[in-house]
Amino acid sequence: MRRKDREVTDPAAIDEIIRRCDCCRLGLRDGDEVYIVPLNFGFFVDDSVRKLYFHSAPEGRKIDLIKQRQQVGFEMDTAHALLPGDAPCSYTYRYQSVIGQGRIRILSSDEEKIAGLNRMMDHYCSQQREQRRFVAQALERVEVLELEITTLSCKEHL
Repeated sequence: MRRKDREVTDPAAIDEIIRRCDCCRLGLRDGDEVYIVPLNFGFFVDDSVRKLYFHSAPEGRKIDLIKQRQQVGFEMDTAHALLPGDAPCSYTYRYQSVIGQGRIRILSSDEEKIAGLNRMMDHYCSQQREQRRFVAQALERVEVLELEITTLSCKEHL
């Protein structure tokens, strides 16, 4: 990282920044191209291993690419604010960002899918888990993805 003064290394601080983000951009290799897709996500730390959860239609470019190659990249950011300066080149921008890589897999059992969907719901809404109902027909029509983060870097300018 070039700007070491902006690097965040405290695991609890990194996890809190991830929790504040509302969109995760997933980067997938497609031959000589990179396919980037913005996704809603859930976040969970399992015995110090960070995991992200996504939902998807069972078909399409994203699913096809994941089936070909499970190594993916991701990016998320939050706390955006423009800080005006006296001249155009003295403007700056506040932010917090996380960039990383990991291995993604399609969850197969209904129990795994429900756990992943609950983690997504936990991220975005305060409805209690015991009030959530996942209909079997809906579970059959959705893919739930789990990304185990293998590397990441976190940076902030506040």
